[in-house]
Amino acid sequence: MFLILPYQRSPDENARLKSIINNDSSNSSLPPSTDQKGGKPANTYNGRIKSGRKAGGQKGHKGTTLTKTEIEEKIKSGKCRHEIRTIGDPSGKKYVTKYVVDLEVIPKITEIHIYADETGKIHVPEEYRSDVVYGANVKALAVSLYSEGVMSNDRIADFLNAASGDILGLSAGSVYGFCRKLSEQSQESIRHLDEHPLNSEVVATDATTVTVNGKQNYIRNFSIEDTVVYRAMKSKAITSLEKVGFLEKYTGILVHDHETAMYHFGTGHGECNVHLLRYLKKNTEETGKEWSGGDDRAAV
Repeated sequence: MFLILPYQRSPDENARLKSIINNDSSNSSLPPSTDQKGGKPANTYNGRIKSGRKAGGQKGHKGTTLTKTEIEEKIKSGKCRHEIRTIGDPSGKKYVTKYVVDLEVIPKITEIHIYADETGKIHVPEEYRSDVVYGANVKALAVSLYSEGVMSNDRIADFLNAASGDILGLSAGSVYGFCRKLSEQSQESIRHLDEHPLNSEVVATDATTVTVNGKQNYIRNFSIEDTVVYRAMKSKAITSLEKVGFLEKYTGILVHDHETAMYHFGTGHGECNVHLLRYLKKNTEETGKEWSGGDDRAAV
């Protein structure tokens, strides 16, 4: 005869499981997206400690408002179109001056005449193979909105068309072509950027979630004081990280958000200070010890 007794967890086991259950993005390295499982909306945690100060600029803070002197210098430089508008009777001698700084977008069309040489042959430069091409300013603005503004190709086209009064006639395909051309011409610069952080003793890295064709992907950065290199990745797994040439070559210290896969690369590791503060918060929540919580930990 066998007697089956119910399994009883030890106090230590219960404490360990409770600690795991209570983990969220505010007291561990879990991403904010996991907070939804516990009923807490994702990305709502703010790890900053309240200073007690009022919102806005603090006393003694130097503002950045344009002054009349600065505006007058801009007018003298000839870089701005200057016009005068009057309010009231201009025949009077007394008046005060106010300035309005605004932006006016005016489509510009340059007509280029390419003449034949002494043999009668016309040599058309490569950039003018099409009868109508877009200029450098349109291309630069479109690429900037794509890379810095993180806008989609169709939204960039819609925005620039609207800003030009529907004169440009840009398409999403044109915007894609601008970005592709820049990518091709930037390869040498990118190779140089890759090499620069490799010589640094410490490199910080993190990954940001992006959606590509409805699927979750990542943009990973490798950062030092004066350089940031970005790499597109389909996942944060080791197999995906192994395809990043930088990680295979780097032999210094990697600073990251406790990404366990990252410990397979580099020769040393450090964790983001924000995550260390989360661990301290977790310790206070579980042990009741005040040394690892409160405002004083901001100075750690």
